[in-house]
Amino acid sequence: MTQFTTPKKPIISLIAAIGENRELGYQGKIPWHIKEDFIYFKKKTLGHVIIMGRKTFDSLLKFYKKGDQPLPKRIIIIITRNKDYQVIYKDCFVVHSIKQAIQLAKEKEKTEIFISGGGQIYEKGIKLADKLYLTIVKGKFKADTFFPDYSRFKKAIKEDKKESGGYRYSFLELKK
Repeated sequence: MTQFTTPKKPIISLIAAIGENRELGYQGKIPWHIKEDFIYFKKKTLGHVIIMGRKTFDSLLKFYKKGDQPLPKRIIIIITRNKDYQVIYKDCFVVHSIKQAIQLAKEKEKTEIFISGGGQIYEKGIKLADKLYLTIVKGKFKADTFFPDYSRFKKAIKEDKKESGGYRYSFLELKK
């Protein structure tokens, strides 16, 4: 008798750095600069699919572009309402809704899909998420963009408190 196994669907995770009051950014910029958080982001997302909004992608190009891809060894799916928006980078794809992004990501990723901003994409993505990777920076920051309420994610898997560059912060992993 042959047994069939149901293919595992990938985990959908949100990854973000936020202030204590869920601050994400101000005027398109992150209110802090923590090198270890960039390293953490790279370590978690390397080899996976990352979904992000167009504004986040455009801001990323200023910091991460190396060679022919903004984030090497990752597939990037960019969500935009602009039907004419195009990218010229390897392993980057453009879609026009979170639903299309998830569908495409599932075709390309079997273990874990990451959603990495901005605010509107997090708002839509949190409803679909299984897990959160949060860097919570101590302090209050001027912000015009906020991370959505994540109180449904009650199960802490891991917390690692750190300090660097004058900032105190925690890497926190949560599940529903």
